[in-house]
Amino acid sequence: MAAGTGQGSLAVDARGLVKQFGPRRALDGVDLSIPSGAFLSIFGPNGAGKTTLLRILALLSRPTRGSLSLLGTDALDEPDALRSRIGLISHRSMLYGDLSAQENLEFFSALYHGEPDRVRIRELLELVELDHRRNDPVRTYSRGMQQRLSIARALVNDPELVLLDEPYSGLDPHAAELFDELIGRVREGRTFIMVSHDLEKGFDLCSHVLILARGQVVVCAEKAGIDRAAFRELYLATVGMGVA
Repeated sequence: MAAGTGQGSLAVDARGLVKQFGPRRALDGVDLSIPSGAFLSIFGPNGAGKTTLLRILALLSRPTRGSLSLLGTDALDEPDALRSRIGLISHRSMLYGDLSAQENLEFFSALYHGEPDRVRIRELLELVELDHRRNDPVRTYSRGMQQRLSIARALVNDPELVLLDEPYSGLDPHAAELFDELIGRVREGRTFIMVSHDLEKGFDLCSHVLILARGQVVVCAEKAGIDRAAFRELYLATVGMGVA
């Protein structure tokens, strides 16, 4: 289980995040406070800034302006101190197709530990039910199997914060159901933030919701205080806003 940052602490504390691409603002003053252990689903129309925000949270991009604390650490001043505490699962598996599952996980484990943690790799392959295919090239895996292995890759460093970028894209219903089960197994002690176009699934999974439009926060709140039907209407109205 991930170490966690303690009850009542914030996993994400962002203030005034701006991301500028030439004359266009992909993010325009985003404030975000997400408690440790929460599951945040991020919704919004194409071009709303969802992926830009996730890339900043994943430390793959820096904001033009604003402040960002992740897991109690200043993410802009000390990004290297945070990288081993964050995992990313995308619609792209980020795996090497010519390597086996075992070799992929050994490679990513060595990036964090200097040498592979083979005990944890064995545990993860069993968790994602791929131990029997551990020595097969990943290019021979189905889309669902690759996505299950991507969960193992993202968890090889036992992260406290797990980011998901449209992880269900391209999965058939059975593979999506298996993915749900796996996420449920590793929820304890971790904070999850997911970008999704699937309103129903994203709403079902989350404890907190965020709608972005034109780089700004439309709503960010606990799901417990939100009526599903009213939220759906707000979401659809937001999608109708399009892109600035």
